[in-house]
Amino acid sequence: MPAPLSARSPALCALGCAILLLAAPAWAGRCVDEESPDPAPDTSTAAEVAAAQNPLDPRTVMQNLVRDALARSLGIGAAELQAQAALDDIQETIATRKLQASASAGLGPGGSQSLAGTEVSPFQLRGSVTVGQLLYDGGRTDRLVDWRTQLAESARQGHLTAREQLALNAVSLALERNRYRQHVLVYGQYVRKMGCLVDALETIIKADRGRASELVQARKTLLQAEMSQTQAASQARQVEVKLRRLVGDGLPPVRGVSGLLLQVPALESLLPEVERSSEIAGMTAQAQAAADYARSIEAGNKPQLSWNLSGSESLARSRVSGAGSSTVRSGQFSLGLAVNVPLLNPGVANATDAARKRARAADLQRDDALEARRFRMAEVHEQTLSSFDRMRRTAAVLRDSELVRNFTLQQWQQLGKRSLFDVMGAEAEHYNLRISYINALCDGQQMNANLLSLGRGVTEWLR
Repeated sequence: MPAPLSARSPALCALGCAILLLAAPAWAGRCVDEESPDPAPDTSTAAEVAAAQNPLDPRTVMQNLVRDALARSLGIGAAELQAQAALDDIQETIATRKLQASASAGLGPGGSQSLAGTEVSPFQLRGSVTVGQLLYDGGRTDRLVDWRTQLAESARQGHLTAREQLALNAVSLALERNRYRQHVLVYGQYVRKMGCLVDALETIIKADRGRASELVQARKTLLQAEMSQTQAASQARQVEVKLRRLVGDGLPPVRGVSGLLLQVPALESLLPEVERSSEIAGMTAQAQAAADYARSIEAGNKPQLSWNLSGSESLARSRVSGAGSSTVRSGQFSLGLAVNVPLLNPGVANATDAARKRARAADLQRDDALEARRFRMAEVHEQTLSSFDRMRRTAAVLRDSELVRNFTLQQWQQLGKRSLFDVMGAEAEHYNLRISYINALCDGQQMNANLLSLGRGVTEWLR
């Protein structure tokens, strides 16, 4: 490796410093905007351009993003239809207690036999009407209504859970998109910084050919920075593809997203919200539905009382044995109460026990899910605090890194007391710290969103 400029002959040292000082104004002019956004070709969508001209509050932008995702999702539409179908099931069960009527008709041969003889009819027209209503069934219908009601509540909570999961996914993708776009900006600044070093070294080696290896090293670092920027841009585009799958082509801008979800609520205030989550509420409804179904099976073994009115009439061309044919018209009706008393049903006890055990199992599953969710919330809360703590500590290190890189560059540029490798090492450390800061910030935001989703939900937070 070539020796530092200060270790060479005084003449070369003086010459190199003179070249650096002469080139410094032009070099500084080219690098004055190194911390500004990368002036890459504008690929913004029409929605992003309009949002840039009329900026909205980042929270409002996120609300619109979630709203578009919910409106576009076919899965949410299917879950909503399932909830509506469950409400119709309730009405169907309630209708079994109302007045019932039926009519029937038949056409074909028929006959009858009695002490007076055998009557045969090759052509017979028959019709009947039955009207009835259930009066008492031991509470079975009421328990079935309760069962259907809890199933409908479970379906409604399932719809809310699907909405919450989609909202969390949309928010997480928006934060991830912001992460990689910030990566692109930082790596773009790194590329420009390395480009400035390459330009400076090209000027230096015109007078000191012995430093050509430093130029090669700077170009290599420049290519690595460009590769990192290209990879970050590709990752940003991949996230945007996933986001378009949820919300369509009108992607919102990322401006201001870094200021969302920075406040971490206290764990003591979050734990009571676990039971309010739609997933736990849905499991509670399922457990209650299983208990109501067990009671309906038990009530099915009780007496049933109903009233009914029935009437029938037939018109036939009959032939009686020992006589000629004739047209016969006959009819009958009945009105009264009907009592149905189950006397022997050996399987009902087993069916009732099985339903009760399933209800108890549903209760235990709900309790287990609730406990797991509480511990998961405590874990995510700690991860969130850790991410934001890492962000703050990285910011403190980043401030010192900024001073180090400036001093190192100044000593190399003006005094010749540092090698190029010191400069590039300080620059690489600085930009890696900036990437670490962005990652810690985005990780904390995403963890915070997950934390809210375990309780009242991201959708509630957005409102």
